[in-house]
Amino acid sequence: MTDAYRRAMDCLYLLCIWLAGVCLVAMTLVIPVGVFWRYELNAALSWPEPLSVLLVIVFTFLAAAACYRAGVHISVVLFTNALGPILRRLVLRLADALVLLLGVFMVIWGTGLVQATWHQVIAEFPFLSVGITYLPIPVGGAITLLFIVERLWLGPPPSTSFIYREPGEAN
Repeated sequence: MTDAYRRAMDCLYLLCIWLAGVCLVAMTLVIPVGVFWRYELNAALSWPEPLSVLLVIVFTFLAAAACYRAGVHISVVLFTNALGPILRRLVLRLADALVLLLGVFMVIWGTGLVQATWHQVIAEFPFLSVGITYLPIPVGGAITLLFIVERLWLGPPPSTSFIYREPGEAN
């Protein structure tokens, strides 16, 4: 059971990384198109900016979940490294608990936001529901929760253990 969960989280992690990477590459292609049309052809396109915003939303929430799993999220290690092993473990668990609360918040309130905006459309993309554009919030929160369960149940993933070390682990 634990091996299956770890493998599933590995697959989910890779999916997050790939989708975030595709969004990043797409943004780097879409933004120059908008700039070129606006300043060189003197005919502004309406879709590059909102598409870039949508891509950055997907990128942000998927990459944030992946960064949590990899242990490369924003953190201040100066403080935790100055603590003794017991206090350090306590502070790291507190950080995990706070991320857990944030994930629950994202799932609950993000789902409410998706439901509240489901029947609205984006002017530049009339075929696209605003609710769908907010979907990365609860999805990213749910993925983060799955990664938290993995860390608390099985410990940090072996592939990222060189980044995120539990107190007392060998180098």
